[in-house]
Amino acid sequence: MIDCGNFPTSGDDRRAPDCSGRFSILMNRILVIGGGAVGMLTALELREAGHSVVLFERGATGRESSWAGGGIVSPLFPWRYLDSVTRLASWSQAHYPAFCERIARPTGVDPEYTASGLILIAPDEHDQATRWAEQHGRVLQVIDRARFAALEPRAAHPVDGALWMPEVGQVRNPRLVRALRIHLERLGVTLRTGDGVHRLLVDDGCCRGVAAESGEHTGDRTVVCAGAWSGGLLDGLPDPPAIHPLRGQMLMFRAPPGTITRMVLEANRYVIPRRDGRTLFGSTIEDVGFDKSTTAEARAELFQIATERFPVLRDCVVEAHWAGLRPSSPAGVPFIGRHPRIADLYVNAGHFRNGIVLGLASARLAADLVLGREPIVDPSPYAWTAARG
Repeated sequence: MIDCGNFPTSGDDRRAPDCSGRFSILMNRILVIGGGAVGMLTALELREAGHSVVLFERGATGRESSWAGGGIVSPLFPWRYLDSVTRLASWSQAHYPAFCERIARPTGVDPEYTASGLILIAPDEHDQATRWAEQHGRVLQVIDRARFAALEPRAAHPVDGALWMPEVGQVRNPRLVRALRIHLERLGVTLRTGDGVHRLLVDDGCCRGVAAESGEHTGDRTVVCAGAWSGGLLDGLPDPPAIHPLRGQMLMFRAPPGTITRMVLEANRYVIPRRDGRTLFGSTIEDVGFDKSTTAEARAELFQIATERFPVLRDCVVEAHWAGLRPSSPAGVPFIGRHPRIADLYVNAGHFRNGIVLGLASARLAADLVLGREPIVDPSPYAWTAARG
């Protein structure tokens, strides 16, 4: 591994060793590939640290899995995940309310962070869930059907033994990514939308930049945050990360505000009520490559389950049906860090279903590693070659 030295955190006149061992004036120009939530949050961290940042996005910012997901600020059934996922989620959850408020003011776009709470139906997992909550200091209560019905009166089948997590919040993810784009523009990040990167420029053990549709661009560091497309960029290099797409389909019902007030999760199907009454229901998990098309079969399945669990939705119009591609990874643990054999190349990708909840923490951690700062958490579980699962 060629060591290019620590990257200065500010000042264009700072000197650092380049990959040939010579010293040169470091321009502090960082290239970020991918304009989803993770990519934009990473760009934000790097820009706020004083660096010039250029973000490349093959389409429009925030229009892939960041837009398509539900915006729950928690992993689904969080006790099923490794502690490495919980550590990132915990950091993000602690910072999300203030972060959403901070970017809402200058952008005029409120991400609508709402602590609506989450009811989970997992009758065989009470002991595991309780141990996890005690270990990580989370509020988790086992509730009876009367409490369930009081929390969410529109649920058709309240049950004894559901799990209630009152502190779990949500963000309206399309609004979040819109606010992020505006905020990055205000801070002077260069956003190259419609400019897909098709190759990394690797020479003599160093990543020099990218080959995009608009041509070649060089930078001092390159961070791959391309979601499900990250694997394709990195597959030709040593130690490629195991990232591939899994499709998820969702429905959105138009309901009056307050029709459903709590998020409810059962058997990997969840309902998410927004402040204006719009109600999301999802989602499928389908291994179909990069096919983002929706299917009549999935629509019918989701509609049937949604209206069985919440009959009130039968009277509501299905306003939208869409699909997105999640960037899956082994055990759902993202890859965050420096390439083990190629200098100046970093990754922040593979968040599977948890790009929103892990996004704040993974962006901070990625920036810490790029800039040589003290990391917010131990980075070793997220390394390119770390064992997962």
